[in-house]
Amino acid sequence: MPSTTRSTTGSSRSSKSASNAETLTDRAYTEIEELIVTLQLEPGSVLSEQMLSERLGIGRTPIREALQRLARERLVVILPRRGVMVSAIDVKSQLRLLEVRRELERLVARSAARRATPAERARFAELARGFERAARTGDDKAFMRIDREFNELCLAAVRNEFAAGAMSLMNSLSRRFWFHHYKQAADMPETAKLHADIARAIAAGEEKAAAAALDRLLDNIEAFTRATVEA
Repeated sequence: MPSTTRSTTGSSRSSKSASNAETLTDRAYTEIEELIVTLQLEPGSVLSEQMLSERLGIGRTPIREALQRLARERLVVILPRRGVMVSAIDVKSQLRLLEVRRELERLVARSAARRATPAERARFAELARGFERAARTGDDKAFMRIDREFNELCLAAVRNEFAAGAMSLMNSLSRRFWFHHYKQAADMPETAKLHADIARAIAAGEEKAAAAALDRLLDNIEAFTRATVEA
């Protein structure tokens, strides 16, 4: 019996340690992703685990794991024995990304409207109000944070790990491109209102309305991206 008790306790401690590590990795990812998306870490910047660890007050192991995830999402490039570089912003790549994004997001919007739980629907309604508030105040960073939560909630509500995995590779790149160029070619309040329309339709369980609102948003984003090319 004593040996069983020790084993259970050790297992509990190990589980708790793993949970803490995962939380720190998630926090590291969220904070570094926001620094990159909002251009506080500019394209071409060379980063190091040590520098990020000191800046964020997080250990190097969670930082390393967060950077690996960011590399999969193409926000950073890992340079062997040289560090990590924030990836460049490429307009042509963004147009190719939009081709895929439109088809996937239609699926995500319809599926989230159909499959979201009551609690998720309530949160979508709250996010719709948050988007409208950001539109009224013109607060671009608040909009970016709400948009990130909206994207994450959509990926949870879709109940499809393959669609969620594919979309997660595009969301951060899309937000960074928008943040980088929106002052020259986009209407932030209009973009926020278009997001609010999708969130409201999902909250109401209206699949067709969610897909139609999604198309209006992506029409807006594609026009913005092409205007960026011309500019």
